[in-house]
Amino acid sequence: MYPFDVSLPSRVDATTSGDVRYALQVALDSVSEGDLTVDASAVISLDVAGLGVLVAAHRKARQRGVRLVICDPQPRVVRILAVTRLHRVLNLDRVAAEAG
Repeated sequence: MYPFDVSLPSRVDATTSGDVRYALQVALDSVSEGDLTVDASAVISLDVAGLGVLVAAHRKARQRGVRLVICDPQPRVVRILAVTRLHRVLNLDRVAAEAG
């Protein structure tokens, strides 16, 4: 569906948040308009540090006129985003995941 700009690791938590933050920043620096697509299909562990990285990247993208799109999140990740109500803030694309 999308050519992904960034692919997230299986864990987006305190142990990987620095690397994920850096990867998202590099990708944001290379996109000046349109969508920044983030492949979240491999993510099985997401904690508050990881949520913070995603929200911060979303805000930076929005400030630059770019839309950060989190693609193919696993059902567990979608539940975490729903419980934290971040599904209302972050742009999720679940179409490919639901089709598979």
